[in-house]
Amino acid sequence: MSRPGERAGGLGEPAGAVDAADAAGPAVPVVPAAPVGAGDPVGAGDPGSLRADAAAVLRGWTAPTAEEELLREEFLEHLRAHEDAMWRECVPGHLTATTAVLSHDGLRVLLTLHPKAGMWLPMGGHCERGDATLAAVALREATEESGIPGLRLLPGPLALDRHRVWCHPPHSHHLDVEYGAVAPADVEAVISEESLDLRWFPIEEIPELSDEATRRLARRAREVLRAG
Repeated sequence: MSRPGERAGGLGEPAGAVDAADAAGPAVPVVPAAPVGAGDPVGAGDPGSLRADAAAVLRGWTAPTAEEELLREEFLEHLRAHEDAMWRECVPGHLTATTAVLSHDGLRVLLTLHPKAGMWLPMGGHCERGDATLAAVALREATEESGIPGLRLLPGPLALDRHRVWCHPPHSHHLDVEYGAVAPADVEAVISEESLDLRWFPIEEIPELSDEATRRLARRAREVLRAG
């Protein structure tokens, strides 16, 4: 789970199968991407690295909102500035991945009751050394925290979010890249040790004890699923 901290209004504080190259945005109005990635040197010396993949994903993504375009630029700058930007050890902040797991028909979203945040949130968390791509991080975290095998990751990312956490006291930040996934029909979720509870909610009935970033991500995942 990648959101155990203060939220920034769901838009960050100012400042298919898995396909690593698939960075298509959701079917919503878009803001033209700024040429942040032109000549971006991130990962040039290690093109197979997770950091290089993250930079490529963000360079190829068209932000659906002006706020997320600012976050896209911020995330790319963070990757340029920090060689350890993908790992929890990066003190100012680090990239994470979150996934909204939808039911097979797209009517419900699976949320976990986060023990630190005390909120109903999507699956997500830190990158690990064995992860090859951001999409792989998103799928791994969703599978581990939902207990559901055979999840299908939707083309993404679908959203960006930046929020305060306490990986490094007094605080640091998660630079969250967010995806959607679809569960097979007739599956049962299995609660993990990282969760207080695990439940399916109709997308239009996500409880008040959640946040707008969660609602936004669930709606965007449903849009992509319906678009085919």
